[in-house]
Amino acid sequence: MTDAAIEITAHSDLGAVDPADWDACACPEAVDGRPYDPFTTYRFLKALEDSGSVGPGSGWHPRYLVAHQHGQVIAVTPLYAKAHSQGEYIFDHNWAHAFEGAGGEYYPKLQIAVPFTPATGRRFLTRPGAETIGMSALVQGAVQIAAENQLSSVHATFCTEAEAIAGQEMGLLARIGQQFHWENAGYDDFDAFLGSLSSRKRKNIRKERNQANAFGGEIIELTGDKIAPEHWDAFWRFYQDTGHRKWGSPYLTRDFFDQAQEYLRDDMLLVLAMRDGRAVAGALNFIGRETLYGRYWGCVEHHPCLHFELCYYRAIDYAIRTGMARVEAGAQGEHKLARGYLPVTTHSLHWFGDSGFRDAVGKYLKAERNAVDHEIEVLTSYGPFRKTDMEEQQ
Repeated sequence: MTDAAIEITAHSDLGAVDPADWDACACPEAVDGRPYDPFTTYRFLKALEDSGSVGPGSGWHPRYLVAHQHGQVIAVTPLYAKAHSQGEYIFDHNWAHAFEGAGGEYYPKLQIAVPFTPATGRRFLTRPGAETIGMSALVQGAVQIAAENQLSSVHATFCTEAEAIAGQEMGLLARIGQQFHWENAGYDDFDAFLGSLSSRKRKNIRKERNQANAFGGEIIELTGDKIAPEHWDAFWRFYQDTGHRKWGSPYLTRDFFDQAQEYLRDDMLLVLAMRDGRAVAGALNFIGRETLYGRYWGCVEHHPCLHFELCYYRAIDYAIRTGMARVEAGAQGEHKLARGYLPVTTHSLHWFGDSGFRDAVGKYLKAERNAVDHEIEVLTSYGPFRKTDMEEQQ
């Protein structure tokens, strides 16, 4: 691409952007199959908007950025003006308290992110060949909006490592975090995966699976047209229960699940525990090209180990059967380590208008990076995988 002038526009309604233009930047790989992840696709972001999960009253106000060059859309990004720090999963509450304690106004801020979705993926979405100039234009556009409106900061969360490196070269602050992912080492089946674990961990997982499957019903997996309205009615009850306990109120509206069924049903795997013809627990996953993304869980009856079975073991089993490379099990949770999910690094980028505050955060991030790196190293050493043949014989 040449260095001809690039025009940046901001839109409060995704309907102002042509779906084909957006997806040509967000998921150009989808022309021959699934996108790497569905979360930045037009259909996913539009479902959030049309369902009222983002927009008025949510604290997430869309300001989608679109970069044009030679009359063509070359880059886009899901940008939101945020009135709080909820639903982000990379926490900056302490930064907000410090900034406001010094007399500043931290909110509103700008957030480049997929709302309520702690899944790594590209955040600066460009057509092939426009990666460098497209990301640069989007960063400059977001920073200019923040500066002109005297907003405290811009944040891009769960970006890729390549974007984090590029962002640092542009002067942004890079932050790392930690999640737990399961990696497929070419297992033939779930038993082959168990065979890679230490004897004690293998026995524990078998015990948990036996307990879970003895809950008095059956576990079913649904995707596409097999997901019926009554399944969403049940899952909405699960989601509300989890939302009220974890966040105070659910992030997604009931209508989101209807929108998802209409436009995203082939991107989803719904795992339900059925007892006496009634769903009593469920886990919702999203399907990417190489990755299964575990997103939501809930129940109306509590049964031993059912959470582990629906959220972790069924996800691993599905990934093995379908040849997926990994399972991302969402944010946090050291309990995932014993179940085959190892710690990995996540990335985010940050810009602050106040130079003094930017310097202070930069120093904090250096210390935090060392701590996170050390924690990942320690946790990995305690992983469940078999280390020696001698251990297997014990």
